[in-house]
Amino acid sequence: MFRIATDSTADLPEDFLQEKGISCVNLSYILDGVTYGGEKVLDAKDFYAKMRAGQMPTTSQVNPEDAKAFFLEIAETEKEILMIAFSSGLSGSYNAMQIAAQEVMEERPDCRIRVIDSLCASLGEGMFVYKAAELRDQGLSMDETAAWLEENKLNFVHVFTVDDLFHLCRGGRVSRTAAVVGTLVGIKPVLHVDDEGHLINISKIRGRKKALQELVNYMQKKQENYDGGKDIVMIAHGDCLEDAEYVRDLVRERFGVENIWINMLGPVIGAHTGPGLMALFFMGESR
Repeated sequence: MFRIATDSTADLPEDFLQEKGISCVNLSYILDGVTYGGEKVLDAKDFYAKMRAGQMPTTSQVNPEDAKAFFLEIAETEKEILMIAFSSGLSGSYNAMQIAAQEVMEERPDCRIRVIDSLCASLGEGMFVYKAAELRDQGLSMDETAAWLEENKLNFVHVFTVDDLFHLCRGGRVSRTAAVVGTLVGIKPVLHVDDEGHLINISKIRGRKKALQELVNYMQKKQENYDGGKDIVMIAHGDCLEDAEYVRDLVRERFGVENIWINMLGPVIGAHTGPGLMALFFMGESR
């Protein structure tokens, strides 16, 4: 059986990673002069509290040296590794993982590593990992699992909204003028992750509750002509659990899905979206 590996931007619960034997490499971030990631951890609620107080974090991708060390540690006991990486449209971590994998395989000819660009983020990437674990546990080989993931990659749908436009402005997603005007009139953007793994604004909704409802409307649109996608839905939130539960209840009511995971959006992605992000992840006809 092969080893599945991923990175911390998948936002998966630790107990799931341990249960499925999934290795995870941490991306780091800097907040108030302190670097977090790896052994040094800041509770997610504390992270968002600091952001609400005005502290602005910065993030960094995995470098090839750290990625190589990560693979070499796994290679001590495993000869096949399927690495599912954070979207190349949002980070250079995928490229670092590719470089590291090639170096490790040159040094360890008995080891085989496949690195997949998930084109996903947060629990979208988490769902990608979840599906990989399902296929592995059903007895599929690493190559068979990778082939299914590549074939269905663009059926992993992400749709989300943010509460504060200025965090998107800081990351260059909206202009400062749009952030100021949008905030004054209560505009909440609805965005998705496109086929290249980039964040794209798809609509502007007035009012938070309507924006949350629009996430579920988008799911209905994407599942109208899609046979799968009813087995699991995932929801990530930037320290706004009540909103996450509201979206969960809407999904259950409209689609009858019972297996719905809710987890906090991790700091590495949360640094760019801010507190109040609400994201819905599911399988659909297209992104």
